[in-house]
Amino acid sequence: MTDPILSLRDARLTLAGNAGPVEILRGISLDVMPGETLGLVGPSGSGKSSLLMLMGGLERATGGEVRALGQDLTAMDEDRLARFRRGNMGVVFQSFHLIPTLTALENVAVPLELAGAEDAFERAEAELKAVGLGGRTHHYPRQLSGGEQQRVALARAAAPRPAILLADEPTGNLDGANGAAIMDLLFGLRDRHGATLVLVTHAPELAARCDRVVRLADGQVLADERRAA
Repeated sequence: MTDPILSLRDARLTLAGNAGPVEILRGISLDVMPGETLGLVGPSGSGKSSLLMLMGGLERATGGEVRALGQDLTAMDEDRLARFRRGNMGVVFQSFHLIPTLTALENVAVPLELAGAEDAFERAEAELKAVGLGGRTHHYPRQLSGGEQQRVALARAAAPRPAILLADEPTGNLDGANGAAIMDLLFGLRDRHGATLVLVTHAPELAARCDRVVRLADGQVLADERRAA
């Protein structure tokens, strides 16, 4: 039996609010297997993005346990967590989060350099070519369209060849055509690198492409459905 690549046990997230503590996630337990594509769906405020942040160690659970690749994220300090995430996870957000003073090539290469990769720029160039931006490597974010900026973000997430890809509404700021192209690229990157993909989306057509869909409501799992083979 293969071990889960992501495993949550009674994971909880409570944040301080103006009127007192707010329960964002109310005891989530689920396993994600290697190579699986998991869609997280549900209404706004249901906890989808917060759950993704817990899986990526970008938000720390206030209760329960979150494990990735067998490692307990809740037990790691911030430095160890950052190193673990850098080596094992790629994250794509709705907002592109590119550094405006760096070119597309530099935006992809710099995280690789920080991780100690000697071939950072070669790998960055290869990933930009893979997302169709081979001719835009030396352009700055302001010189790129929204769709092109998200392609840079995809290349940056995929360049370390992570075991886990996390995507939070990656098409949310794009029109239909660009959004569809980005999703094709994201699924293609998953296939090319053999990564596990966890995707937050409001779009039924994107959820339908996932192996499995977890539906959230009020910070809890409402349904967990696998696509028929």
